[in-house]
Amino acid sequence: MIENSLDVALAAEQFSNIILQEGGLQGNAEPGITTDGATAIGIGLAAIGAGYAERGIGAAAVGALAEDSISTGIGIVMTVLPETLVIFALVALFV
Repeated sequence: MIENSLDVALAAEQFSNIILQEGGLQGNAEPGITTDGATAIGIGLAAIGAGYAERGIGAAAVGALAEDSISTGIGIVMTVLPETLVIFALVALFV
């Protein structure tokens, strides 16, 4: 069971050893995943990470707005800031 970030890293390493190795799962001469598939996984993981970050930041921003601690503009900027990760991933796709 995955309980901390070390377990996630170990699971990702095992996944890459199984799927991305030469020959894939079927034992043929091709990699188990194509370049397009790896790109899709990378962008998808970036989007999931950004959504996870926005969850906590959005809750904190709404709480701060309710207490009049910050302005609305700062709350919006801080909430959408993690989304730049996905934008960077899409830029890397086309470069």
